[in-house]
Amino acid sequence: MPFLTLSDIDKNEIFPGCEVRFIHSQNMTFAHWELAPDARIPDHSHPHEQVATCFEGEFEFTVAGETRRLGPGEVAVIPPDAPHSGRAITECRILDVFYPVRDDYR
Repeated sequence: MPFLTLSDIDKNEIFPGCEVRFIHSQNMTFAHWELAPDARIPDHSHPHEQVATCFEGEFEFTVAGETRRLGPGEVAVIPPDAPHSGRAITECRILDVFYPVRDDYR
């Protein structure tokens, strides 16, 4: 299906305060996150490349031991297998793009 509406896709709460809608293409996964203030993504890694773009709010990201605060229009590029975690400072909207597709999120 070439066209989707985000509001038609069910939300999943992966971690407390971390709601996400997933879209899967043939080769990529797109995760549209809505995060409550102080919501946390625990430290983890995976074999996928990941690019995280902050669209609203402020999010503290740690990638391979380096911590930065992302605001609207800022991006984190996460290499495969790099440990990373995060915390929403304010309400946030973030888009994560993964390559290849995240079968564990289907």
